[in-house]
Amino acid sequence: MQYRRLGKTGLMVSEVGLGGEWLERHTTEECKEVIDCAAGLGVNIMDIWMPGPKVRSDIGAAISGQRDKWYIQGHIGSTWQNGQYTRTRDVEKCREAFNDLLARLHTDCIDLGMIHYVDLPSDWDAVRHTAFFDYVMELKSAGVIRHIGLSTHNPAIAIEAAQSGFVEMILFSVNPAFDLMPPTDDLNVYFGDQYDPALSGIDPVRSRMYRICEQMDVGITCMKPFAGGRLFDPAASPFGVALTPVQCIHYCLTRPAVASVLCGYDTPDHVRAAVHYETATDEEKDYATVLSTAPRHSFAGQCTYCGHCKPCPVDIDIAMVNKLYDLAVMQDETPASVREHYNSLTHKASECVGCRGCESRCPFGVKVADRMALATELFGK
Repeated sequence: MQYRRLGKTGLMVSEVGLGGEWLERHTTEECKEVIDCAAGLGVNIMDIWMPGPKVRSDIGAAISGQRDKWYIQGHIGSTWQNGQYTRTRDVEKCREAFNDLLARLHTDCIDLGMIHYVDLPSDWDAVRHTAFFDYVMELKSAGVIRHIGLSTHNPAIAIEAAQSGFVEMILFSVNPAFDLMPPTDDLNVYFGDQYDPALSGIDPVRSRMYRICEQMDVGITCMKPFAGGRLFDPAASPFGVALTPVQCIHYCLTRPAVASVLCGYDTPDHVRAAVHYETATDEEKDYATVLSTAPRHSFAGQCTYCGHCKPCPVDIDIAMVNKLYDLAVMQDETPASVREHYNSLTHKASECVGCRGCESRCPFGVKVADRMALATELFGK
C-alpha cells in the first residue's frame, strides 16, 4: 500500500480507503471480515457518516483493539432521529450523535471531524455563522477532533471551504462521470450538429476546485469513485463502456490534491479488487484509452449532469435531480443519504411544468420532463 499526505493535516493516508456506507447492509460478522481484510492490506482511513446505531456498533467492534491503525472521518451533523437519518445543524442533536459515535467506536478522539454534507450556499452560511460552528471549534479546541474537514458534492462550496482557513481537508464526490465534459465552451458548437463528445475536458468549476485545494494544501478524500457501481456496467455507464475499480481509482488519484479514494465494499473480495490498484500495471490503470473510444451513442438519452439544460422556469436543479435519481435506482432500496440529499433541494422534480425547454438545450437528447416524472414517483412530492 502506498500512502499520501492528506494536505495540511499531515496525516499519511492509504491511497485506497474504506467508505463505510455499504457496511450498513451487512451482519456484524460480515462487517468485521471486510474491515479486517482492509486493515490487513494496509488500508488506514475510513469514513463513517452513517448515524445508524447498529453499523456504528459493528464498526466499533471490528476495530476494537486496533483503533490506532485507523484514521476515522466522523461526521458532525449526521444524526439518528425517529429511527432514521436526519441531517441537522441543531447543536444539541449534533452533540448527542457525535458522542454516540465516540461511544460506539470506543474512542475519545476522531481524527477528521467532518462538517457533514454542505451543498447549498445557505447551508455554508449556517455552518460559519451559527452555534454549529462554535460547536465544531469547541471539539477541535478540546482535542476531540484532531482536524476539521467538510463533505460536499458542490465544487463551488468546496472552493469556499478550501479558502476559509479553518477547513483542512474535503470529502468530495469524484469520478469521470461527474468530472468529464465535452472539450469546448462554445455553446454554438456544444449544441450544434457538429458536437463531438470526446472526453478531453473537465467541468471548469471542478477543475478550479482541484487547483485551489492543491494551492491551499487542502487534501481531498474521494467518495462515490464508482458512481455506486454504475461505471462497471456498460448499460448503466454514461460512456457506454465499462471501467474497472482500478481504472476508477486511478482517475481519482490523478486529480490534484487527492490523497485517498474511499471505496464501498460488500465483501473481502471487493477490498482485494480495489487494493489491486497498488500492483496493477499501467495498462490496467489506463482509463483514458477506454473513454476515448467510448461510442458516441452511449451519451444519447443519458444525463451527464452538465447543467446546460438550465435555465428552468421554476428553477429546478435538473442535473442534481437526475444525479440523485440515477444513484437511487442503481440500488435495490433508495439509500437514506440520497433521499436526504433530494429532500434538501429547494425545488423538487414534482414542480416541473412540462415545458420541455430544457430538452431543446440538452446535447444528449435526454427526455428531461419524463425523468422529472420518474423522480417524483420515486422520491415523492
